[in-house]
Amino acid sequence: MQTTDNATTRYEGSSTGQAFGQAQDAQSLAPQATYADYKVIRRNGSVVSFEPSKIAIAVTKAFLAVNGGQGAASARVRELVEQLTASVVRALLRSRPNGGTFHIEDIQDQVELALMRGGEHNVARAYVLYREKRTQARGHDELVAASAPGLNVTDNGVTRPLDLVALRNVIESACANLGDAVSADPIIAETVKNLYDGVPMTQVYDSAILAARTMIEKDPAYSQVTARILLHTIRREILEEEVTQGEMAERYAEYFPKFIKRGIGAGLLDDKLQQFDLKRLGAALDNSRDLQFGYLGLQTLYDRYFLHHDNVRIEMPQAFFMRVAMGLSLNEIDREARAIEFYNILSSFDFMSSTPTLFNSGTHRSQLSSCYLTTVEDDLDGIYEALKENALLSKFAGGLGNDWTRVRALGSHIKGTNGKSQGVVPFLKVVNDTAVAVNQGGKRKGAVCAYLETWHLDIEEFLELRKNTGDDRRRTHDMNTANWIPDLFMKRVMEGGDWTLFSPSTCPDLHDLFGAEFETAYTAYEAKVARGEIKLFKKVPAAQLWRKMLGMLFETGHPWITFKDPCNVRSPQQHVGVVHSSNLCTEITLNTSDAEIAVCNLGSVNLVAHLKEQADGTLVLDHDKLKRTISVAMRMLDNVIDINYYAVAKARNSNLKHRPVGMGIMGFQDCLHLLRTPYASEEAVKFADTSMEAVCYYAYYASTELAQERGRYSTYRGSLWDRGILPQDSVKLLADARGGYVEVDSSESMDWTELRSRIAQYGMRNSNCVAIAPTATISNIIGVSACIEPTFQNLYVKSNLSGEFTVVNDYLVRDLKARGLWDEVMVADLKYFDGTLSRIDRIPADLRAIYATAFELDPVWLVEAASRRQKWIDQAQSLNIYMGGASGKKLDEIYKLAWVRGLKTTYYLRTMAATHVEKSTVAHGALNAVSSGGSEGSGGAAGGAAGGFGTNNGAVGGAAGGFQASASTPAVGVEAAPEADGPVCMMRPGDPGFEECEACQ
Repeated sequence: MQTTDNATTRYEGSSTGQAFGQAQDAQSLAPQATYADYKVIRRNGSVVSFEPSKIAIAVTKAFLAVNGGQGAASARVRELVEQLTASVVRALLRSRPNGGTFHIEDIQDQVELALMRGGEHNVARAYVLYREKRTQARGHDELVAASAPGLNVTDNGVTRPLDLVALRNVIESACANLGDAVSADPIIAETVKNLYDGVPMTQVYDSAILAARTMIEKDPAYSQVTARILLHTIRREILEEEVTQGEMAERYAEYFPKFIKRGIGAGLLDDKLQQFDLKRLGAALDNSRDLQFGYLGLQTLYDRYFLHHDNVRIEMPQAFFMRVAMGLSLNEIDREARAIEFYNILSSFDFMSSTPTLFNSGTHRSQLSSCYLTTVEDDLDGIYEALKENALLSKFAGGLGNDWTRVRALGSHIKGTNGKSQGVVPFLKVVNDTAVAVNQGGKRKGAVCAYLETWHLDIEEFLELRKNTGDDRRRTHDMNTANWIPDLFMKRVMEGGDWTLFSPSTCPDLHDLFGAEFETAYTAYEAKVARGEIKLFKKVPAAQLWRKMLGMLFETGHPWITFKDPCNVRSPQQHVGVVHSSNLCTEITLNTSDAEIAVCNLGSVNLVAHLKEQADGTLVLDHDKLKRTISVAMRMLDNVIDINYYAVAKARNSNLKHRPVGMGIMGFQDCLHLLRTPYASEEAVKFADTSMEAVCYYAYYASTELAQERGRYSTYRGSLWDRGILPQDSVKLLADARGGYVEVDSSESMDWTELRSRIAQYGMRNSNCVAIAPTATISNIIGVSACIEPTFQNLYVKSNLSGEFTVVNDYLVRDLKARGLWDEVMVADLKYFDGTLSRIDRIPADLRAIYATAFELDPVWLVEAASRRQKWIDQAQSLNIYMGGASGKKLDEIYKLAWVRGLKTTYYLRTMAATHVEKSTVAHGALNAVSSGGSEGSGGAAGGAAGGFGTNNGAVGGAAGGFQASASTPAVGVEAAPEADGPVCMMRPGDPGFEECEACQ
């Protein structure tokens, strides 16, 4: 040991310690773990401490073997060793974020992988040959499990021999009924290989989980195997004994009342839960539904949702769903019946409530709402009141959308001090820092989006808030921004006109106007400018400002493009207010004012669970089941309004007054896969149309049923509902207001006559009913594609605080198996080509079309499908735009198309430059790792010329003119390396974007 330490000291000199410092940063993935929590199992079974310095020595020796003695003196080699060691340590810690054991072979695998990824192919080759030579010398061909009978384990302080038969039974039970492709033997062998004498029993199961999850890439069914082994550990932790899945049918009923009482006693659960008939509810728990989970879903619940006391989980999966259901039925007359009804649609994965509801339902602080929208007044009292409201709402896990348009612009006169205003940007910096300072109930940092209208004099500086260059005091790196664009601006862009920027202190009424009234008032202010009556203004070509918007969107991912007039002209509530902004994820369009903070409560239908097979074997939407599910789900969402904890009185008043909810969907891409329909097809667009028509029809119908039972919302009179104007009818209002520029399909497939008559007779319980949220986390729980998103990749690794999760498109695997194409070579090809099929020759053309990934699609199809949905939706949809090789011309065309097709909002632009060829995989087939943040890469987008992007693609279409930049300029959606981190809501599944936006999940 002394020799090793001396060698390490000699090697480190003055710099190698930096490598270990860099490796130490990897522990941000697992803040609760230190190097002392990790052990290494040597080949002889002995266990030693994990020392990164030994990895550095091994890497150094590999370089010496190739480069000779001079390699040790090479500054380049020392620097490479530092980087490679840090990379290896990061990968190891990420695989076991809470501590654990590594087999020496696993460490050597990571060293080999790091050398290959680092481009050191000669060194890697020598290292591989050395390992092979040593393996042959040891005769290491015997099954590692043969040494298992000699192992002892410690369990609750007691040392005993490892019961290999019991371990085999657990693993074989996890593999049961999952097909012939699943085998327990390799899992058992790998599990035992990673054990050592005296290992804690908890680590035995951890080893089994790790062994099973490495098999997921071979067959997606291993995800369920891994989940079932994890489930066994959950039962063991909570019940404090070994219990099989078969025994849980009786044990759930016995355990559930005890769980509720324990939760209440620990101060976690609402005392009112003990008023339920707990025996009846316990008997309703269906233990077979535990077997639905994939590994990512169950691990997510275990890590972040299940209640715990003294760092020990006390909540099992079915108890979790029942606890949520009980919390939502507290005010029901027949509580038990409603709780069971709610439980059934949650636990069957037919519907899932949003993350705040899952977190907090039934607890003492039942903050169940997802989204809050505010408008900020133009005075210090109003500004700092808004900041206080942001902090309070963020504290309890709400996502925020702030409208800042009323705050006067830079250079505006301040009467009270006879001074000049610094504009809106310095206040936005404070908002940014508040979001960072106030984390959301300790679960994630605050998430805010600031909105500004396009006529605001500070709009040009607002566009640059997310740049990495410039004065950092006027940058907001941790806050999202969105552009609230009036139709008049888009008309000026299309027609090549000029655009005038004003301070809202000069024209305060523009903020509350839309449609023809806005156009009249705006042109009147322009006339005042012409007469010299307004001194503070700026006139720019509309196309020039549009180019800068698109350029910043490409470079920084912000501000998002959202459209003011469609949100207001088509708003059912335009008679009592104005929609001044959308929310954090751009799917909520509710009125805000000084007296009202808009609130929305979200949940999503699992669309793929509502397909049924017909006699001829084809699949169609099951309307009967969909109607039943949505009826129950709308009742749950309506209940949230009354049960919810409100941190701010203005939010409570608004929510009770208008009662808006947001029913969304998820699993749209799964449906297309089952229907064997490419996303880029007219059939997919039609399915988007008809499926959303059905969802909206049944959501509005359910709201009339609730109105019949409970009464209509208080501001119903005068609404579009009251006037007999349904969302699809309001498209004509938009066309009339614009005087053109609206091209939206108007076909219907259902008879809306009955619903119209019900609305006329009973009214609506909810002012707004439908909004499609991102669903990133709840779709992970269920195991389906997020909301309306296309497939990101068919095979990739998701990294987050819970570890690494291999995600495989099981629909693709099923089809490849049917054609005899699923084998190790195919797995290697999918890894190498980042989960895309277009360059794998032996995959048939029809499968390439069906399983095309997001960046292989023409984004026109995304917009067309969204347009068909939007005509039915009374709010909006969280729509990401994916571009595989963005150019100025293409961006211009797509966002103009979005406006013409009547979309209310768009969300992130996800771009992948055509010249971006850097890959996370090499010929040996390493999986594309998708980081969830914290340890690697750089935060934020790369810099570049403001407004510049593309690869010399020439002029933007229409009046937008030309704008270009270096082809190497990356964008926020184009990480410079596949494991790079970025700001909130980044491109890839598992990235901070998908985690930080859980307010809308």
